Amino acid sequence: MADERVRLEIDGAIATITNDNPEKHNAFDDAMDLALFDILGELKARKDIRAVIWRAEGKSFSSGRDVAAIGGQQVEMTHHELMTRGHKGILQILDIEAPIIVAMKGWSIGASFQRALICDIRIAAEGSRFMLPEATHGVIPDTGGMGRLYQMCGHGVVTDMVLTGRAMQADEALAYGVVSRIVTADELDATAREMAEKIAAAPAVTIKLARRVIKHLSEPTLRSSMEDELIYQTFISRSDDMAEFRTARAEERSPNFTGS
Repeated sequence: MADERVRLEIDGAIATITNDNPEKHNAFDDAMDLALFDILGELKARKDIRAVIWRAEGKSFSSGRDVAAIGGQQVEMTHHELMTRGHKGILQILDIEAPIIVAMKGWSIGASFQRALICDIRIAAEGSRFMLPEATHGVIPDTGGMGRLYQMCGHGVVTDMVLTGRAMQADEALAYGVVSRIVTADELDATAREMAEKIAAAPAVTIKLARRVIKHLSEPTLRSSMEDELIYQTFISRSDDMAEFRTARAEERSPNFTGS
């Protein structure tokens, strides 16, 4: 049975993906990941869809990973295999012929923020905030977020966000082009729908070829960064520093990192 915490609805030429786990600010666990990957696979196979909206119920687009669910599901896969599965699943976004508009509100954190960055257009409700806190947990962003933000914001901003984990506010995100519009929370869904309808009404070949030009400019950097992330994150998971990070937290002491 499909996981209803991530669902797909089709209305004519417009598809809508909805994150529906509001009690946890739409934090994702493994089952939600797989449901999303199945949805993306379905959309990749459909040629009748002209635009996709990705939205959320509740207060936030997604607070990232459901930390409480980590380790709760026994999976017979290595860390590298899990990451490869995740990359393969989310990179289906690049193979969907219809552009994806992400309607973001509240918090967009970690992998969920990075997944939105892979999509075509992002709009935000007033007061939205965006964060890549992975380094504070001893790891690195590993879903293309660093590559995309580098394209949008440049070296200084992406380095600040990744190394310190600080939040980016909606107005800053607009200034850097991370989002293209800020609207009130009440207008968010309607604005996304209006944008999708305008795209769906344009000649299909025009939208397809315009996106192809943009993809040729942006996609190589994204794929290259994700290849690096796959290797480096796998190394980090087995590093001495990560072992020390976990041990020090469990023992409630200051860690002694060696850089290896």
